[in-house]
Amino acid sequence: VQLVESGGGLVQAGGSLRLSCAASGSIFTTAVMGWYRQAPGKRRELVAQIFSGGSTDYKDSVKGRFTISRDNAKNTVYLQMNSLKPEDTAVYYCNAKIPANDYWGQGTQVTVSS
Repeated sequence: VQLVESGGGLVQAGGSLRLSCAASGSIFTTAVMGWYRQAPGKRRELVAQIFSGGSTDYKDSVKGRFTISRDNAKNTVYLQMNSLKPEDTAVYYCNAKIPANDYWGQGTQVTVSS
């Protein structure tokens, strides 16, 4: 299984970015797909996740600003990030969870300038 993220970059505060994560392999439709982030000197944290049935879960600080979605036909999960803040600056990682296995992408940098 390979996860390939794209869509990171530099944006001003208040701006938007859309991250994409394309998954290879056959696990996508049954996996819990998530976006995590890790800022310098901090632990990796869950930002949002979407279950195979479509239900979602968000970190409190991104609720109302970020939206996670999945396209099972394209084996792709997205993270739409609006009203970005400098504290959203981090490396964002895509994650796929299936029973007894956990897969990670290589990460994509998101930098929000004030």
